[in-house]
Amino acid sequence: MEKAIDLNIIEPVLDELAIVKGSLITILQKTQEAYGYIPKDAVEYISKKTGIAESEIMGVATFYTQFRLAPIGKYLIMLCQGTACHVNSSELILQTIRDELGIDDGETTEDGLFSLKCVACLGCCSLSPVMMINENTYGSLTPEKTKEILRTLREENRS
Repeated sequence: MEKAIDLNIIEPVLDELAIVKGSLITILQKTQEAYGYIPKDAVEYISKKTGIAESEIMGVATFYTQFRLAPIGKYLIMLCQGTACHVNSSELILQTIRDELGIDDGETTEDGLFSLKCVACLGCCSLSPVMMINENTYGSLTPEKTKEILRTLREENRS
């Protein structure tokens, strides 16, 4: 069950954009900025304030990969699955992350520390295989290097 959220946080956004035609994506972006994801209660509230059907809002939110419908971990791992990364064994890196963290694409570790999202391309082909963790880019990955990065982050959060 989703915990209650403070809908007043997005009130200024809706006051400004609710009647602006074509502003749904901007509203969803600002909602995600506010909460870290798009909560179901916020979808209902946006629908009420804009007159846009919840199903249409969900259609947009699920179509664009930038939107998340569930909270993410402290560290969002975006693993590139583009051609260069694929050719350079990104599948092996994915398996290493699965083994090390016990999660798959779209999942979050039980401790809420890591979330994994496989993405089409990070635009860092010369660094392949590559992943981003929050704002940091890690390239020329090997299973050993990947384990070291993840273990270091986990250790930093134990202190």
